[in-house]
Amino acid sequence: MMLRILGLLMLVALASPVKAQEKKIDTIYTSDFERIDPILITSSMDEEKKQAYLLLKRRVKKTLPYAKMAALKMKAMEDKLNTIQDKRARKKYVKECEESLKQLYMAQLKNLTIGEGQVLMKLLHRETGKTSWEIMRNYRGTGEALFWQAFGSIYGHNLKVEYDPIMDYQIENIIRVEKLE
Repeated sequence: MMLRILGLLMLVALASPVKAQEKKIDTIYTSDFERIDPILITSSMDEEKKQAYLLLKRRVKKTLPYAKMAALKMKAMEDKLNTIQDKRARKKYVKECEESLKQLYMAQLKNLTIGEGQVLMKLLHRETGKTSWEIMRNYRGTGEALFWQAFGSIYGHNLKVEYDPIMDYQIENIIRVEKLE
């Protein structure tokens, strides 16, 4: 009986007229009625939006590995810092970690564009749960964080930028579609 009612409802839903829209969100259900993530369907994307999307895609592909590496290094560093009780030893360890990271990645990170840097800061927040401001303040102090916030603002950066999966749905979509995780 329930199956017949469900079939009838689906038949009525399929037979009703649907207005054509430029963008639709579609949800697909499996046979067990498990929900699959909504998919954004665009019937047409103008050239400017397409180029902006492709640029964002390149930026995400280039910076996501750095964000993932930073998250792993931060986790390892936090674990090690939790075992160190002496304040001076903690500062020394943080400086050593910073120097080793500079030697490994500074040449590559210096070549990032402003836009790539902005995407990297969002991805850092996505991977670590902390903004660049919080990371800088925790490891280098508030004074230095303020200096870098002021310096970054000259180039359009904001260390307090957060990753919001709803507002940054394109980044999340790129990561999912390109299977970057």
